[in-house]
Amino acid sequence: MTTATAAPSTPPRPAARARGPLPWRVRFAFLSSVWGFSFLFIKVGTEGFAPFQVTFGRLLFGTAVLAAAMAVKRERLPRGVRTWMHLAVAAFFLNALPFSLFAYSELTIPSTLAGICNATSPLWGMALSLVALSEDRPTRVRVAGLGLGFLGVLTVLGAWQGFHGLDAAGTAMALLASLSYPVGWIYVRRTLAGSTESHLALTGGQLLLATLQLAVVTPLFTSLPRHVSVLPLLAVAALGALGTGLAMLVQYGLVAEVGPTTAQMVTYFVPIIATAAGVAVLGEQLAWSTPVGAVIVLAGAALTQVRPKRRTEPARKAVREPAPRPEDETLRAGDELTACAAPAAQA
Repeated sequence: MTTATAAPSTPPRPAARARGPLPWRVRFAFLSSVWGFSFLFIKVGTEGFAPFQVTFGRLLFGTAVLAAAMAVKRERLPRGVRTWMHLAVAAFFLNALPFSLFAYSELTIPSTLAGICNATSPLWGMALSLVALSEDRPTRVRVAGLGLGFLGVLTVLGAWQGFHGLDAAGTAMALLASLSYPVGWIYVRRTLAGSTESHLALTGGQLLLATLQLAVVTPLFTSLPRHVSVLPLLAVAALGALGTGLAMLVQYGLVAEVGPTTAQMVTYFVPIIATAAGVAVLGEQLAWSTPVGAVIVLAGAALTQVRPKRRTEPARKAVREPAPRPEDETLRAGDELTACAAPAAQA
């Protein structure tokens, strides 16, 4: 069905975007730093706690921050059984599973490698979207970016050396963690896009469910530590309160002010800071192939996010254009929901 619409004589003003208390570039730098240092926090946390305990503590502190924010804003948790069922699946793929895999992987691989593996999420997302999202059409540039990105992964891993000196299990777990994120994002986009609940309420419910999942699993596979070291405890607290809780709230402001596309650019700075932190603070060794491969991975990931430009016709006279389809509105809502869900999913 089509409708006749007259083009306005003057272009409409864009909606005013909310501005945060600090310049958006300062908040952008904060997000890049706290997510980059998250891999260092995981490494330090596993020196005093089992990986499941690190993940549980992270989710517990993160959920506490979200609960405080919801109380201040007088937000309520989502209602409806179906919503909670979808949130339970999202909590598993976006929080419980990847957080646990990264914690276990850093028992045997450097935090620098874990941070670079995290940067492959856009590559996995591109590959999965071609199968799961019918509206996500491949282009030559995006396919080239996919190939380039995985070439970068092989460079980081030193494929020409037969992956010598590389812990295969730890690396596989880190890559599986990065794969888990786009699986969760696609699920959220398909099931929760267009929800009447606020992003804060949905993410708060998601983190709560992820915390409950780890509360069940952790006692089954771990035992209480005989003594609690201060430094690992502080690392877990920072990982949850800053990297999972506060960072999500800051990201909300960024998405509202500069849009999801610019806000998601934080992803490309995370492996750089993770590598710098691992080398400078933890004294991890860095072969030449690691930074070179990381640059290739980031370049490929950036290309996979390039979208074809839409053709626009000059607004000179009345034109007939198709009415917005409900699924289009759902997908646009899904893009913003995914952008806001990302902070809860980043390692």
